[in-house]
Amino acid sequence: MKQHFGGSDLKHLAASLAELAWQAGEAILMIYQQTGLKVHCKADESPVTEADFIADEIIRSGLLRLTPGVPVWSEESDKPSELNLINNHLILVDPLDGTREFIKRNGEFTVNIAVIENGLPIIGIIHAPALQQTFLGIPGVGAFESVQNNVFAKPIACTPFANTPHTLRVLGSRSYCMPKQTQWLKTIGYPSHIEGVGSALKFCRIAQGLADLYPRFGPTCQWDTAAGQAIVEAAGGQVCNAQAQPLRYGLDRDVLNQDFLASGPFAKGWLIQFDDTLLKRSLA
Repeated sequence: MKQHFGGSDLKHLAASLAELAWQAGEAILMIYQQTGLKVHCKADESPVTEADFIADEIIRSGLLRLTPGVPVWSEESDKPSELNLINNHLILVDPLDGTREFIKRNGEFTVNIAVIENGLPIIGIIHAPALQQTFLGIPGVGAFESVQNNVFAKPIACTPFANTPHTLRVLGSRSYCMPKQTQWLKTIGYPSHIEGVGSALKFCRIAQGLADLYPRFGPTCQWDTAAGQAIVEAAGGQVCNAQAQPLRYGLDRDVLNQDFLASGPFAKGWLIQFDDTLLKRSLA
């Protein structure tokens, strides 16, 4: 079943998806507040908990009602059988992004939902249950942080790169050591301060204008980044691969993303290329 989302339908769907993420978040919090959390390991040795599966079921059941016929690819579910949907629609779900942060109980875990059209995210929802924050992005429409029951009440925007402070505000993973990130930052030639942030919240901090760069060297999955990309793009920024092109998504693509850089908008005079000299000031 082929569907088309556009105009006011996008905002209506985005609001409904935000509510669905909130419902999943409430179920996650019930487990988060329990003692004796049971943790299991997947085949790739990454951790998984009961909260991952319960949130997945809530979201998938809700999507059957909201977007019938649209394939859903979730971290905790099997890949849909439909192939070559790059020109149609797909929904990517990470029901509990940042399971390690969930286990550590530091609050930096999220529920991620993204709607993909023609390989690009057109809606992104990131909900942080423990922080009571929900972020929503529709590229071409805007990015928002929810305020009470109105998900469109508080617009957010990236900080233009030309207006950043002298010391670059760089985000890194809280749970993974990224020596290549540190090495790359030395090639820029500008002072930087690295802050560790868990889960997809790194994209939200870029979209809020609270950070300048999130360079990612190392594996991430499609459902880890799609919602964040939509939010950053909607806030005026970009999430680019080594060829300075937006990350693309679909069932006909590898589940793993390429290395990428998430950032606010670059002013004229800056060159961006994702290699050993990713970011540099043009002398032209």
